[in-house]
Formats: sequence, C-alpha cells, structure tokens
Amino acid sequence: MAGLLRYSRGMTPAGQLAAAIDMLALIEADPRPADAVANHFFRTRRFIGGGDRRAVSTLVWGVLRARRHLGWWLDFCHAPHTPRLLLAAQAVFSGQTPHKIALAFTSGRYGPPPLSPEEMAVLEKLETRTLEHPNMPEPVKYEVPDWILPKLRAQFGPALADEMAAMNEPAPLDLRVNLLKATREEALAALAREGLRAEPMRYSPWGLRLAGRQSVTSAKAFQDGLVEIQDEGSQLIALAVGAEPGMRVADYCAGAGGKTLAIAMTMQNKGHIVACDVSEPRLEGAIKRLRRAGVHNAERHLLTPGDKWVKRQAQRFDRVLVDAPCTGTGTWRRNPDARGRLSETDLAELTQKQVEILDHAQKLVKPGGKLVYATCSVLNDENEAQMEAFLARTPGFKMVPLSAPDALRGAPMLRLSPKANGTDGFFAAILARET
Repeated sequence: MAGLLRYSRGMTPAGQLAAAIDMLALIEADPRPADAVANHFFRTRRFIGGGDRRAVSTLVWGVLRARRHLGWWLDFCHAPHTPRLLLAAQAVFSGQTPHKIALAFTSGRYGPPPLSPEEMAVLEKLETRTLEHPNMPEPVKYEVPDWILPKLRAQFGPALADEMAAMNEPAPLDLRVNLLKATREEALAALAREGLRAEPMRYSPWGLRLAGRQSVTSAKAFQDGLVEIQDEGSQLIALAVGAEPGMRVADYCAGAGGKTLAIAMTMQNKGHIVACDVSEPRLEGAIKRLRRAGVHNAERHLLTPGDKWVKRQAQRFDRVLVDAPCTGTGTWRRNPDARGRLSETDLAELTQKQVEILDHAQKLVKPGGKLVYATCSVLNDENEAQMEAFLARTPGFKMVPLSAPDALRGAPMLRLSPKANGTDGFFAAILARET
C-alpha cells in the first residue's frame, strides 16, 4: 500500500491513478461502505485537493458501478481481480488504448509501477471488446447479486432492464429548502449568487436539484441553513408524514436527523418532535444540523435495551415515522458497492428487525393518529409484504391513501424509483389508528 509521500499537490494523471488503486484496494478489503472508506482515505490525505479528489473518486466509482462486468471479463481472460487491472480494464472499455493506459503506469515518484507483460496482454485482449456481451448472465448484466434477481424481476416486471440501468447511473445532488429560513425562490437566488445553478424539483415543493457536479457544503446558503442535502424521495417521505404545527411527532429511526429536520420545518417549529435512534453517535450527529437549520422544537432520545420510554409515551403521538433499517436497494446508484455486500441472510435479518420495530413504534400512535412506515428499498419483502403482515397482526389500524404531493395524491402507497421518478428508490405507507 502506498505511503502518504507518494502524492503531491496538483496531482498528475499517474498520481490520480495511484491514489485510485490504493483507495479501491482499501474498499475491496474493508467491510464498511465505500463512501465511509473514501472519506477516511481523503481525511488522512488532506493534501489531495478538491479537483483531484473528484478525479480519483470518479475513477473508483466507475469501477464500482461496473464491478460485475469487469470481473466477468477478467475471468474470461483468466486474470486476477486486482485493483490495477480493474481500473485498467475500465479505462479500456472507456475507449483508451492499452498503450495510452500504460503511460499512466509509470515507475516515477507518484505513479503506480509499470504494467507487467501479463497485465498488458489482458488489456490487449480486451481492446477489441465492448463492456456488454451476450453471454453475460443476467445478474452480471444488471450488476446485482444472483439471488436478488428474481425479487427485482417480480417488483419491476417488463421495466426491469430500464430500472436497473437507471439504478446504475450517478445520482443527482438534491437539496431541500429550509422554509424556516428562506422560500424556495430566496434559496435559488442565494445559490445563484455563489454560482450554483439549481432548478425546482418535479414533486417536492421544497426541492431543488443542482445541475451537474457542484460543491454545495462550502456555500453560504448551506452553512447558514437555507438548504439541506436530501434526495427528493426522502423529502417526499417527510411530506407524507403530514406533520402540522402543534402536533407531537416521533421520528422513531431518526439516524442523523435528515427527516427530523424536514418534519420540524412543516411544523413551523411549533409542537414537539422526538428524534429516536439506537445509535448515540448518529443522534449526536444531528445536533449540528438541527442548530444550523434553526430547529427549536426537537429533542433526541436514545433507545436502549429495556428502555421504558415507549411504554411511558404510549398513544401520545399524532404522527410516528418509522424510516426502517433496510437493504438500501433503492440507494444503489449512490452506493454501488452495497450490491455486492448484500446477502440473503441480511435481508432475512432486516425484515425481522422491521417487524420488531413496527410492533414497538405502533404503541406510540394515539387514536386518530398515523403511523408512517418507510424504507429506501425497492423489495416487496420490506415494503408491501411488511404492511400486509402488520395489518394482519395489529388490530385497530387501517391503511389510508397518500394526501401529498399532488402528483402522487390518492395512491395507496408511495413507490419511487430512479427510472420512474428520478429519485432514489423509496417506499412509504400511511397507517391510521382508529378512534
């Protein structure tokens, strides 16, 4: 593994490639998500500038999005799946010649060691090929684990190919305007003053989508709390909660508080919202965001084993959001590495955990109140099937149709996907407790 002195300020293409090889090696060896590994990689190499970070990340994420394709071709060539060959093969399929690729593999101070004769032979064998091949198995073609393909086919039917293609495209950068501090028009103007081009979203009344790759976290509009980074689908989940000023709301799986922020906004800082989670670090991470957004009606509660909080708060909340832990299949365009890490055992464990969370959270809902169940999954096992099972075992609840946004009004459940809606894959259902 390369040492820190290998890189310099204003990296050469060879230096960027060396960094990409090192980062990809770490991602392939580390059980953590790729974005967490990448964040640590760059934090420990702060001398890598913003432009070089984007270049290195583009190289690595290009491999992650085509990981099964590239692996299939390397198997075809009887070659090992090394980070060097994965990146070099991706370059071949992007149109570069083996000779040009070899120029970036220098033995200079910042470049990776030269390609071996065996590595060059692999690239020369791939030069006349295209990334797609008719003999590829469908799971390879769709960049998904073998076991999950029947579930995806059952969900998407004839739209499977288009949905999987959309799932493998880079996701846009979506923002939610914080109406506690600005209107959408005011936020647009504030972003424009800093050279950030955005446009209103299709569904979310608070949403803005940035054009192209733009950095927003250093912008004054972000630092002052006028906007938050949040996918449009996630915004629609908060909208579906229907929280109003004066209500009592529980965000039962709040994490770092993204939806808590949006819900507090719809409540106009009036009433009371409790952000609950089993992870203290995640809840601690919400503090800075709540402060920046100007949210004053939220508190945090850490859920611990044996916690009596749910029992004490039984039937006291107008709205309870269960944004349940799930497979995250709806976020694959943001986390392409997650596809290869997901197993059938993971799905079985998560669906059981969803059952347990639902059975606890529903106790908080007051008569006439609503339980909103949501996931960032596209799998029936975690979505419709969970709702059917919950209603069968939980008397006193009934499903009610969506009330917002207008474009989706009246649907029995919210189902979003990259191809159909231009959002991440999300699901939501609203369950009302009878009076």
